[in-house]
Amino acid sequence: MGSEKKHLEPTCARCSIEPETRACKKLKGAGSRGCPTLTRKELLEKANAEYLKQEMGSFARQASIQEAACYANRHERPYIPQPSKTRIEEICEFAHRMNYRRLGLVFCTGLKNEAAIVDKILRNNGFEVISVICKAGRTLKELIGIEDQDKVCRGTDEAMCNPIFQAMVVNYEKTDFNVLLGLCVGHDSLFLKYADAFTTVLAVKDRVTGHNPLTPIYLYDHYYRKLKRPAMEGSGENPKDNEKEA
Repeated sequence: MGSEKKHLEPTCARCSIEPETRACKKLKGAGSRGCPTLTRKELLEKANAEYLKQEMGSFARQASIQEAACYANRHERPYIPQPSKTRIEEICEFAHRMNYRRLGLVFCTGLKNEAAIVDKILRNNGFEVISVICKAGRTLKELIGIEDQDKVCRGTDEAMCNPIFQAMVVNYEKTDFNVLLGLCVGHDSLFLKYADAFTTVLAVKDRVTGHNPLTPIYLYDHYYRKLKRPAMEGSGENPKDNEKEA
């Protein structure tokens, strides 16, 4: 039985148990097959032990306090959640809770205008801001073996996005906390891999939806039904796209 549990893979996204009776929310609650709350007891103990370390515990505590602070009228009973703060407000409040003063703003060139506004908001809230654009350094894509056919603008000396350099710059500047704004898929991963300080995400890039990547998720059963089938290799198109409703 122990061996069987060990090899069960967590599938929380497919859990069919009513939320209020799940093991992750209720003592002696039920769990679906592979429920990590029930099958990963040793890992849970190790994870919880990390919160007892001063730095991690303080960070987690303030994050939890910040979570609650984003809802209004919590004294009411019965309580209906009333969200009251935007993500940028949360970031400013959390950074103040942690006594951070020096923030890194790491952004994509496609969101330069937005970055200028975010920079102003952060500085208006009393923070020092170190901002680094993705094309900083002008490292050509040939360095990583990119051929002309795989450039955005073919026939040009195209600079690559350089998240490792962005991370090294904010590391060098000893930022207390970093804010990601619109880095590409994969480039954000490299930044997170190389950054020394904790990092949060203000927004992620989605060129099609105006940087609102949940739009196709919300419209999964309607305009984005094409996501129910794998996209055609390399094209991002689907052979039956024309079947979508207008």
